[in-house]
Amino acid sequence: MNDITMRDSMDLMEAGAVFDVDVAAVKTEADGVVSLELKSSYGQSLPGWTPGAHIDVILPNALVRQYSLCGDPQNPEAWRIGVLREPASRGGSSCIHEDVRVGDRLQVTTPRNNFALVDAERYLFIAGGIGITPILPMIRQAAEGGKPWTLLYGGRTRNSMAFLDEISTCRGGEVHVMPQDEFGLLDLPRFLGAPRTDTAVYCCGPGPLIDAVEENCRTWRAGALHRERFAPSVKPRLETGAFEVELARSGQRLTVPPHTSLLSVLENAGHKITNSCRAGICGTCLVKVLAGTPQHNDDVLSDADRESGAVMLVCVSRSESELLVLDL
Repeated sequence: MNDITMRDSMDLMEAGAVFDVDVAAVKTEADGVVSLELKSSYGQSLPGWTPGAHIDVILPNALVRQYSLCGDPQNPEAWRIGVLREPASRGGSSCIHEDVRVGDRLQVTTPRNNFALVDAERYLFIAGGIGITPILPMIRQAAEGGKPWTLLYGGRTRNSMAFLDEISTCRGGEVHVMPQDEFGLLDLPRFLGAPRTDTAVYCCGPGPLIDAVEENCRTWRAGALHRERFAPSVKPRLETGAFEVELARSGQRLTVPPHTSLLSVLENAGHKITNSCRAGICGTCLVKVLAGTPQHNDDVLSDADRESGAVMLVCVSRSESELLVLDL
């Protein structure tokens, strides 16, 4: 589940512009992991970003995939993304590993940050596999700010774990590199068993890891855990009936039938809603709610935004009230 504050939610809706970048470098970072260095196709500075941000990449095969920025936020000349070749790739990671070369031109969006680093006295970072990509810039920021930090980093094997050399150069922290073939599963109770009120916990990686971290953080203070998922979490199936949606700017009313997404209904009525994942994990289709009670089924919004009911992701979320009024 990614975490967005209300302020970040409003910024998120302004993001999404598409522009061209050139692939300046391709580097093998670990077994099955490559990084791409991206530069503006027209020699311009790239948009700024903060640790935790991701971009959409429009691939040569027309697929759109989200990748975390894992380079230096202080470098406006280049971005870096890390890409794991998924064994069951649906054409995204395999395209990057097989077809993308230095000099190729890609289209990308401006960065969005659903996983921003909050200010805390100390940090506990937990990364599984390619989940290290959004965590790496966070470690650098914590180190540069003189904040105590701990990294718990797991992977299948040591050779499959990217950016180990870079992590070793970050100062002021405590690093635990624990490949599964050497240590077994990460010892989460050791690091999360005693809640700390001064610590923010950041976790990114496979779903089972995030589920386990959530379970171990149940006794921590509300808001201590921040997580980002690469795939939707498994949720109980909620049977909901039809509901009405009113578009405040035009007064148009639409009916959303059972088992039909709100996003699809809006699109079928001719409304262009920016979207990407259609699974509630990227935050692209965020809209303001002016009245009614959303039923949140996403993995993005923070607990505070869920409780406020002021925003929703229309790709997966529905309504608990008979009528929703949206700022559309």
